[in-house]
Amino acid sequence: MTDPLLAHATEYGRMYARSTSEQFSVPSITTVIGQQPHGLDGWFGYMGASSLAKDPLLADCLGSPAKIRQAVNRASKAAEMYRDEAAKRGDRVHNYCEQVALRALGRPHAMKETREALAANGEEAFALRFDEWWDLYGVEPIAPEITVWNKSVGYAGTLDLVARINGRICVIDYKTKGTTRDGAVKPLDDKVVMQLVAGMKAEESLVDPVAGEWEPWKYGEAPLLLAVAIGETEVRPVRANPDVLKHHWWKFCALRRVWELSADTLAAGSALLPVAPPASAQVRSA
Repeated sequence: MTDPLLAHATEYGRMYARSTSEQFSVPSITTVIGQQPHGLDGWFGYMGASSLAKDPLLADCLGSPAKIRQAVNRASKAAEMYRDEAAKRGDRVHNYCEQVALRALGRPHAMKETREALAANGEEAFALRFDEWWDLYGVEPIAPEITVWNKSVGYAGTLDLVARINGRICVIDYKTKGTTRDGAVKPLDDKVVMQLVAGMKAEESLVDPVAGEWEPWKYGEAPLLLAVAIGETEVRPVRANPDVLKHHWWKFCALRRVWELSADTLAAGSALLPVAPPASAQVRSA
């Protein structure tokens, strides 16, 4: 996946600038959505316990408190390691999907290199399933990895793909997913609707990142909003329900306000200050 040129990692989350010569000024779509609590405590606990149970060195740890502490330390990092590996896999799959669109548009691409990167990590099945879906649905790409901006609410983001499918303009977001025990791709989280509707509600799209040139957003008039779950066994597209879009949009706007308040609070300074003992107490102790 091409890293958006105008995106920056900051203490306030991922943020966007208007050009390569300007400072970042608005949060990304995913940063805004990230203000919603995730409630992953149970998953983190399971990953740690599972990692400890599977540790090949566990038997050698018995009777050695130091070795047990080392095993527990390794297990405590299991969830973070899984998350990081999943993110790298997602980047490789997204990168391949982008190259497929670029090739279809007759633009320079790196199909061979991205396919080899997937194969080197035992992930070529993702590419095979994606190719099948692309051909079956007759995807006609218009704009892959397009950066958009909304001045009214104050956010920006980079959309995976704008395409035409069966004559209908579609705003598409890819999600790399694992496989369930019955061989199906894992279901998508409803919050992807917020991501899609925020993309639809963009007001501008990027033309030239160096010059800071933008143009009015062309694809916001009732496009089909598609979330595409890409797995090793299948690719499953789902559409955002038009009847619920306004609710997810309002929720996104509320989370944007939460982000702003959190950023203001962080910029305000230390929330807790030290307190010295009263002067009279210091005199008595002397």
